Amino acid sequence: MPYYNYGYPRYVSVGEKRAKARRKLEQLKKKHPDIRPVAIEGSTLVRTWWGKAWNGNLTKYADYSNRVGRGRSYVRHGAVLDLQIEPGQVSALVQGSRRSPYTVTVTIKPISKAIWTEIRVACEGQVASLQELLEGQFPKGLAELFTAKGSGLFPSPKEIEFKCSCPDWATMCKHVAAVLYGIGTRLDEDPSLFFVLRKMKMDDLVTQAVRDKSERLLKQARNKTSRVIEDADLGDVFGIDLEPAVRAENDGPETTTVEPSTSAKARRRAPAKKANKKRTTRKAQTVARKTKRGGRAKMKK
Repeated sequence: MPYYNYGYPRYVSVGEKRAKARRKLEQLKKKHPDIRPVAIEGSTLVRTWWGKAWNGNLTKYADYSNRVGRGRSYVRHGAVLDLQIEPGQVSALVQGSRRSPYTVTVTIKPISKAIWTEIRVACEGQVASLQELLEGQFPKGLAELFTAKGSGLFPSPKEIEFKCSCPDWATMCKHVAAVLYGIGTRLDEDPSLFFVLRKMKMDDLVTQAVRDKSERLLKQARNKTSRVIEDADLGDVFGIDLEPAVRAENDGPETTTVEPSTSAKARRRAPAKKANKKRTTRKAQTVARKTKRGGRAKMKK
């Protein structure tokens, strides 16, 4: 019995799709050994916080959630033969029904300065290291801030533009949808690529926050030091005893002469002066006794 498709495409099983994608990938690797296919292990598309957050962001917007699901099967079947993430752009090759793969380009605008500043300030003291940031180990409040719809780190539809070489007239074809999901899988492998894509410095959320906090603490320390110097006993600073003068100022019009304190050097010499004085006194007493004795001897004669 002859087969009539009446204009509908022939059904292609999952096995055929995977085999076709695998053959094409082997061909491409011979000419382009640096290509990076998106490989899914098991039934789970993403496993890390960054991968889940990326895919979750896609489904937050109605104009994406209704169409992006078309790309899941393509990603699972290994149809994304190459996916390269660069600053503000993703370039990919997706195997479709035709012999040659389709070229897909996704352009993403950089995050606005206002949002980035707000997020950077919020991260102050909250992210201890880049390792924690990449592993998604930060407070729940930061996670909610990062994934806030339209004001977080992840792009909204108006910040994403895409092109595909396929003849599909849809605003988002399944090849583009596959690439968008492929980005989430790539972030599972290397979360730092997210910051490359959005043209952000990853360590700003750690080092800049620490730097801002350090500068503020130093400023507070300088202010505190200034107050301490102003309130300090100037006598300790200049070696002058100001306590009588302070009491005089507090008690009334009576004035008290402020005398310089004895220096340490003078105090060290004081015992020597006392010893000399004692020796002089003893010598005078001895001379007096001898003189007295001599006078008595003359009187006896």
